[in-house]
Amino acid sequence: MSEQTLQAPWRVPLPHSRRGRVLVAIRFIAVAALLAVALATPGFFTAVSLFSLLNTTSFIGCVAVGMTFITLSGNILSFALGVTLSTSGIVFIAALPLGLAGAMIVAFAFGAVLTGIQGAVIGYFRANPIIVSMAALALITGGATLITQGHGVYPHGTAAAALQGRVFGVPMPLFAFIVTVVVAQFVLSFTRFGRQLYMVGSNWRAALAAGLDPARIVLGAYIAAGLCTALAGILMAARYSSGDMELGLGYDYHAISAVLVGGTAISGGEGSAIRSLVGAFIIAVCQVLLLLHGFSTQVQYLAIGVIVLLVIMLQTLADES
Repeated sequence: MSEQTLQAPWRVPLPHSRRGRVLVAIRFIAVAALLAVALATPGFFTAVSLFSLLNTTSFIGCVAVGMTFITLSGNILSFALGVTLSTSGIVFIAALPLGLAGAMIVAFAFGAVLTGIQGAVIGYFRANPIIVSMAALALITGGATLITQGHGVYPHGTAAAALQGRVFGVPMPLFAFIVTVVVAQFVLSFTRFGRQLYMVGSNWRAALAAGLDPARIVLGAYIAAGLCTALAGILMAARYSSGDMELGLGYDYHAISAVLVGGTAISGGEGSAIRSLVGAFIIAVCQVLLLLHGFSTQVQYLAIGVIVLLVIMLQTLADES
């Protein structure tokens, strides 16, 4: 990995080849086309639509920042972050008798443990991250359904209402998302862990030869992902005043979409939280536009899937250029 990437991982290296410049032009054209569609869509700039956009961006974004740590570590993605969000929300609601602060601490710890176990298996046993996340998805879903009997949990009292307000006039989910991006970017750019994470994601063997402990760094990446995802679960549970397994449905899919659309390399070692912020915003805009045009949820998934496929193809071409 280059010294430039270590110093400024949020920057996108300027392409020197003709193909690279064409790919950059394609990205700009795609974003411009999306903005043109938004401008031409009646109701997009209404207060209700913009509020929905900001909330959608915030929830997807928190999970996407968590997914960014996993992708940067060279482990592609996790299929278990959606259920981690759901179960963290359930734990938060169930723990509210401890007070708001106590419930949040319990939920954060729960999310970190869920993903930390996966990170330990992947890091120390070199297990396939896709298989581990699929197994975690099944185990967490089965265990949570068995415990809750498929029913949601609801808060006693109004302690969670504090998370439905505003901070400096900014809705709490958006404020929390911005803080998450700032903290994550600081960790990636200015801490020893962040620099080591890029090195491990770029080349595990080279990081090992340099005296690093890649397994420990991968474990840290998964714990960071659990904390970010738990935050999304807490905020969603507070917003809907309930916790159930439907909260995080599809969020792992949207999160990896945001990570890839934002420009983080699927092979690891290149990307940033800021890029994931941009990707989350683009995915949220696509969702809102499709909703305003009356498309079903299935069509929304199809459209985002096509976008992600095109992004992966562009990344592959860029790597070859």
